[in-house]
This record gives sequence, structure tokens and C-alpha cells, in this order.
Amino acid sequence: MSPAKSSSIVYWLDNSLYLNVTNKCSNNCYFCIRHFRNGVGGFKLKLDKEPSIDEIISELQNVFNRKNWSEIVFCGFGEPTERLDCILTVAKWIRNHYGKIVTIRVNTNGQASLLNRECDIVGELKKAGVNKVSVSLNTHDKDSYNQICRPAFKNAFENVLRFIEEAKKQLDVEITAVALPEVDLAKIEEFAERMGVKFRRRDYIPCFW
Repeated sequence: MSPAKSSSIVYWLDNSLYLNVTNKCSNNCYFCIRHFRNGVGGFKLKLDKEPSIDEIISELQNVFNRKNWSEIVFCGFGEPTERLDCILTVAKWIRNHYGKIVTIRVNTNGQASLLNRECDIVGELKKAGVNKVSVSLNTHDKDSYNQICRPAFKNAFENVLRFIEEAKKQLDVEITAVALPEVDLAKIEEFAERMGVKFRRRDYIPCFW
């Protein structure tokens, strides 16, 4: 029997380097890949435990010189802003040691202000060196958001919109949506245009039981 594959803190797809810092999430999206797969691209992303900041930095040091990465992305099998302090510390370390990296991006559900109250989320991200956020919205209204994303917070959708409005003042912002059968991508794209941010479609990875 082959040994079990260990969890990946750092993984990569093409020229993007990803940081899997937590599996906690304030949403329970029915389509989320973590419900039916252990990882992506040959990497196991279901964590046995949350990595320490020192462990994340150590893993980064091991892979930084593999290639010229186009971006560093906080994105794994959870919501990165569940560990905001971790994002801020690691992003500052990246900027201090690898300033040539053009983009440091956070893939988020946009609920950072609900997870980290009384904090200037966007200002802190900017100060740490983050310059882009991808907000997984997946819908254009509250009812469908609650049905698809199943957030833990009752006022999640409104807070996501406020986060986008604040973030676009200081960061490069895109709204993303998964191409689900019940989602009107054209409406979400129009919604993003009205908000003055970019839109990116994400492919749906269906589960086969």
C-alpha cells in the first residue's frame, strides 16, 4: 500500500503559486469542490491541521525558485480571511523578500468584515502588499446567494457588496461566478459592470458519484 499523500500548504497551477492556509469557510456552497474531491492538480488540499505562519513561509522558500511565478494567490479549500493575520504577515514577507512578484491576490467570498470585525480590511491588505482580490459572488441577488452559497451569516450578501465597494477604491477587484445551471452569468456580468469591477467566469466541475 502506498503511503498517504500529505496535505499541501503551497501548490501551483501553471504560473500561479497558491497558498492553502485554512479549510474553514463561512459559506457552504453546494458546488464546492471540497465536498467531493481532496484537492486539485495532484495536490491534496484537505488539511490535517492549519499550518503556522512559519510553516507557510518555509514551504514558500522551498518553491519560489522553481520558476518565475506570475502571481501569488491566497486560495485553498477554505476562506483565506478566516486567517487575516496570516495573510497580512505572509504577504508582507513576500513583498520584503520577493518584491519582483507583480501580483499578490486573495481569492475570497467577500465576508472578511464579518469574520474580522472592527478592522480596516482593505487598508490592511493594501498595506501588506496585496494588490488584487477575486470575490466569488456567484449570483446577482440575495435570495439566490443564500440558496447557492449557504452562508453562515444572515447579512452576508450585503456585506460582500460593501466589501467590493470598499476594495475597488484601493485594489484591483474582480467578481467571479461559477457556471452553474441555475446561474445567469450575463446578469452577474452586468452587475459587475454596474459596480465598476471586472468579471470572470469560472468553470463548474461536476461531481460524479
